[in-house]
Amino acid sequence: MRTPLLLASALALAACGRSPRPAAQTPAPPPQITARAELRDAEGRAAGTLQLVQTPLGVLITGDVGPLPPGVHAMHVHETGRCEPPFTSAGGHFNPTVRAHGFRSPAGYHAGDLPNFTSPPSGAATRVDHFTRDVTLGTGPTSLLDADGSAIVIHAGPDDYASDPAGNSGSRIACGVVVR
Repeated sequence: MRTPLLLASALALAACGRSPRPAAQTPAPPPQITARAELRDAEGRAAGTLQLVQTPLGVLITGDVGPLPPGVHAMHVHETGRCEPPFTSAGGHFNPTVRAHGFRSPAGYHAGDLPNFTSPPSGAATRVDHFTRDVTLGTGPTSLLDADGSAIVIHAGPDDYASDPAGNSGSRIACGVVVR
């Protein structure tokens, strides 16, 4: 009776001393594509930093913007990576699918249309988090990193999400070129 018990104990101890079976190797995920936009106002002062991250479903745009005048502001991706005051050098909204402007438009919206955000009464920096399925940091016709680049522009007023071509959002008060 002792022999089976000793044998079982010995086998259990031996099993504990074995190294585990190596885990199956999973391939490393592809490197994440990221970009950023350093925003400046018309006087060249810093107006925030935005990070852009390619996800499997689109691009996440996050960061702090400001200081800015208090109130609601439109933010759009523009078609050209140039930010010379008064920021008309950034061109129109990024619109590779040639649609009308605005989330309320029955004819669609520009790929560069983003939601409004609110700057507090103090004008202090504001956190923004936007997601868009309509652009990419990769290659192709909706790439923000194409030959002439793109820029993110903040407007003086809110986007009405309907008026073509720019949502009646007022002058361009800050701009940042999207760079890898």
